[in-house]
Amino acid sequence: MIKVATIIGARPQIIKAAAISRAINTLFRDCIAEVIIHTGQHYDEEMSEVFFKELGIPRPHYNLNTRSASPAQQVSQMMNGIEEILLKEKPQAVILYGDTNSTLAGSLTSSGLNIPVIHIEAGLRSYNKSMPEEINRIVCDHVSTLLFVPTRQGVENLMKEGFSAQALPPFNKNQPGVFHCGDIMYDNSLYFSSLSGKRTTIIERMQLEEGKYVLSTIHRGYNTDVPERLSSLFRALCGIASETNTKILLPLHPRTSKMMESSLEKDLLQRIRENPLIIITKPVSFLEMIELEKNAMLIMTDSGGVQKEAYFFGKPCIILRSETEWVELVENGNAVIADADERKIMEAFKHFRNIKGLGYPPIYGDGHAAEFICNEIVRNFSGKP
Repeated sequence: MIKVATIIGARPQIIKAAAISRAINTLFRDCIAEVIIHTGQHYDEEMSEVFFKELGIPRPHYNLNTRSASPAQQVSQMMNGIEEILLKEKPQAVILYGDTNSTLAGSLTSSGLNIPVIHIEAGLRSYNKSMPEEINRIVCDHVSTLLFVPTRQGVENLMKEGFSAQALPPFNKNQPGVFHCGDIMYDNSLYFSSLSGKRTTIIERMQLEEGKYVLSTIHRGYNTDVPERLSSLFRALCGIASETNTKILLPLHPRTSKMMESSLEKDLLQRIRENPLIIITKPVSFLEMIELEKNAMLIMTDSGGVQKEAYFFGKPCIILRSETEWVELVENGNAVIADADERKIMEAFKHFRNIKGLGYPPIYGDGHAAEFICNEIVRNFSGKP
């Protein structure tokens, strides 16, 4: 039996882990045992706990209950807790997801203990090192033994950094294995899409009509914590709603809600509150988010995960960042980078309203990435050829 430790902490990682846990429990339970460590990076009920209940994800074996702190303090707390658990559990490998502080803490701790790292969502690059996520994903990639890459562009990024797609087993962090596997979030979107309409009533509750509203999310610190950027984003939302008579649904991240009150000009805040076309709600569950994405006319977001989900459901996307690690979306014409620029956001909205027949080729795999990953884990850690 191969014991793996899965480290999660942020809301997207909880959801991503569902795909691997599901594959282990249905197809690999006789050869893979999973120990789940929750760092507590997202610790409130709405941002974390609800996902375990709703998605049927196995309960974490450990919760470090890390609280908000400076990045260095948070990573340090996580590393101390992770080290203690790994020394106790002695897993053969550690599974990490994406690019959060939990990913960084897990990669540094595991590498320091010489426990092989398995990085899911490897190879992604925005080429903006002012983003903490970019540093986290680079560090994790360069200490990993198995790198599972969702896109061909991600494989090319790793080749530029000295990785080899032709490396042969046995793999280690000095000679890692690179695998183009597709995206596990596509696995999840296919699986949970069939459930969302049956288990949620959010479209009716929010009085929305299919294909007649915009879904928007804003949560990145460089948008929420810079008053000029936050104001520009909300001016754009007001402009789209008022000028085109379009409803905009905004599930509000706690950080965004807090910063709106303290950073927006009073007249802009009043315009938002008084506009019946701008619907602000608390964070929604994953199934509710899928239902909202499926039925929107267009999606505006600074979330990398939501950018992809827009693509999965055939929706154009306006990216509220200056770059994206999911470059395929832009290259294929399915997304436009508008940053926090009011004019660019308005232009992008008008562009997508006037364009027809966007194509959505299968660039994120076949929906069986989790099964592929588990097969490779067995091949590389079972001790059998």
